Amino acid sequence: MRLAGINFHREFEMPIYYREELIGTRRVDFLVEEVISVELKAITKMENVHFAQAINYLEAYNLEIGLLINFGEISLKFKRLTNKKYKS
Repeated sequence: MRLAGINFHREFEMPIYYREELIGTRRVDFLVEEVISVELKAITKMENVHFAQAINYLEAYNLEIGLLINFGEISLKFKRLTNKKYKS
């Protein structure tokens, strides 16, 4: 991404609030251009729990778009995710 001139943060950690109280932090593998969450996996098969985790990051960070990429299957698998609770 750096060679392509794309702005990103690796293992980006953000605070998580519930009712305006800090309850912890979450870390996404990559935050791209401040708007896209990218979560990487290296597992034999993606399961619903992996999709749920990626959606949870989108909701926690209030990001509209995310990518879940798995390098562990025979061929690369990816899924584009959208946050239905996104507030612009």
